[in-house]
Parts: sequence; structure tokens; C-alpha cells
Amino acid sequence: MLLFLVMAGALWGIGVLMKTPKSARWVMILILYFAVLAAHLVLPDGAPLRISLGGSKEPWLIVGGLIGLALVYRVGLRAIRTKIAEKEAPMADAKPKSTFEPVELERYARHIVLREIGGPGQKALKEAKVLVVGAGGLGSPALLYLAAAGVGTIGVIDADEVDNGNLQRQVLHADADIGRPKVFSAQDHMLALNPFVTVKPYHRRLTEDFAEELIGEYDLVLDGTDNFATRYLTNRICAKLGKPLISGALTQWEGQLSLFDPANGTPCYQCIFPEAPAPHLAPACAEAGVAGPLPGIIGSMMAMEAVKDITGAGQTVRGRMVIHDALYAETRSITLRARADCPVCGHHKD
Repeated sequence: MLLFLVMAGALWGIGVLMKTPKSARWVMILILYFAVLAAHLVLPDGAPLRISLGGSKEPWLIVGGLIGLALVYRVGLRAIRTKIAEKEAPMADAKPKSTFEPVELERYARHIVLREIGGPGQKALKEAKVLVVGAGGLGSPALLYLAAAGVGTIGVIDADEVDNGNLQRQVLHADADIGRPKVFSAQDHMLALNPFVTVKPYHRRLTEDFAEELIGEYDLVLDGTDNFATRYLTNRICAKLGKPLISGALTQWEGQLSLFDPANGTPCYQCIFPEAPAPHLAPACAEAGVAGPLPGIIGSMMAMEAVKDITGAGQTVRGRMVIHDALYAETRSITLRARADCPVCGHHKD
């Protein structure tokens, strides 16, 4: 057996040096195996070569049987996967229907009768692709209302799992979802609310290596994350690709949101917040606390801005920031100005 392993290792090493495909290397080892088996079957008992190869053919037959079973399993598994892929391919390649089923018309009737939305606006929602970064406090109401509104394709990216401490404000998730990835919990609840939308979950953190590719697939981005690194990355990629970005933020009793769209003459997020504040000036919700319904207010407003931006209804908060003080029930709006020296969108200045 040791001799066989040495020879197999030598064949593999030679294959690596010659840069032959792995399949060719395995074929050579398989040929070696059959040569060893043939030696046991042909040579008489006590032959030096048979002794050096273990002296008996039974262990080699067992090994061959195990290898055969493994190959049969692998081939069968590959065949099953191929059949599944062939069945799913037409579904994956098919574009969402631009027409409405009768049940959808009934579902969206309250939108359709609105003069500012109507049938064309609802059709625009059905054809829209919206990415939501974060499925937590802000993402929860935003995702639910985007799904309910009939946004055709909704992507949701988040690396976290549902925690018991989330449920005080993250109404998209339930107690039974504790321990599950938030994106899959979100997908289940959104489809339970509206099976006529497509939800694409991405269980990972948004990072530099694929952010541009991902955001490029969508028409509009909503950012409800709780860390500045992701906020600045999302803003930079959206500005680069000309994608409008609806950004919301929370702290204790106060929330804010704006629509950053430098491609259409507005400032970007980094114009308003040139650099991240020191950690002690912007503590996380776990440290500073947050009123439970506040994310629902701001997240719902983010979804409303998304609906308006997609349908062209009314006036969005593009170029403005809305600040809501829940403790004193006050809401105010301020005008935002682009910075000429902004490293992200300075060339968009008037």
C-alpha cells in the first residue's frame, strides 16, 4: 500500500509540474490502481511485487468498491443538479411580467385610483428594482412597505442574524426567526405579504469587492445600515453609477432621511457628512438606546420616498433632509448644499 501511495503521489506531483488538468491526474492514478489490481490477479502468491503491494487483493477490491460507489454518487448528484438547473433556468431567465393578474389589480387598487400614481405608476413599481442595505430597524418597515407596494424586484443585503434584542423595533422578524439570517427571515415575511414580488437575499456584508456589481443591478438604493463604513461605501458607489440613494439614520428619539442624487444636481452623503464622527459622538443603538416605533416612522418614510421617486409622484426629499424628533413630535426640513471639494461628487456642483 505504501508503494502505491508513493507512486500515486509521484504521478500527482508530475501532473502539477506539467500543469495537466486534475481530471487527467486522477485518470493516471486510476490506471495505476488497475495495474496494481492486475498484478494481484496475475502474479502468484508470494511474488515480491505482490508482497510489496500488500500481499492480498481483497483490500484493493474493497478500495475499488468504495471508489466506485463514490463515483456513482457523484455522477448521480451531478445529474440531479443538472436537471434542477434545467428546470429553473427558464424561470430565472424569464423577465417579470409587465401585465397584472386580476388579483394584483385588486391588491393595488388604492394606488391605482391615486391620480399621482395610477396605472402607469403601479406598472413602474412592478418593473422597478430596489436594493435595501440592511434588514434591521430601518430596513424592516422599508422592506415590508416596498413589498406591499408592489415593487417588482427587491434586493436585501445584511450579514447579521436575528437576535432577541432586535425584536423591540425590527418588526420584519418574529420570535421564531431568532438565530436565522435576517435576509432569509425578511424574504419569507415579504413573500408571505406579497407573493407577486421577487426578493433577492444576500447574506453578507456589502464590501468593496462586489459593491459596484451589485448596486449596478438596481435602479434605486435604500441605506438603513448602522455603520459609517458601509454608508460611505454605498454613497460612493451610488454616486459613481448615478443611482439615487435614500439614506436614513436613527439615534435615541431622533431620525433623519434624505435622497442623495448627485447625478441630478443634489449633494451626496459625504457632502453633508465629510467624515465619520468619533464613536462616542455617535454610539450604536445598543449603547445609546432607541425608541421602538422610531425606526418604523423613518423606515416607512424611506419607503414612501422610494415609491415617489419610482412613480414620479409629488416632491421627494431630493436635496433636502427631513429630521423627525419623536420625543417632542416635531418634524423639520433643511436644504442641503453640495460641497465643491467633496471627493465623491465635487464635479457635480452647480
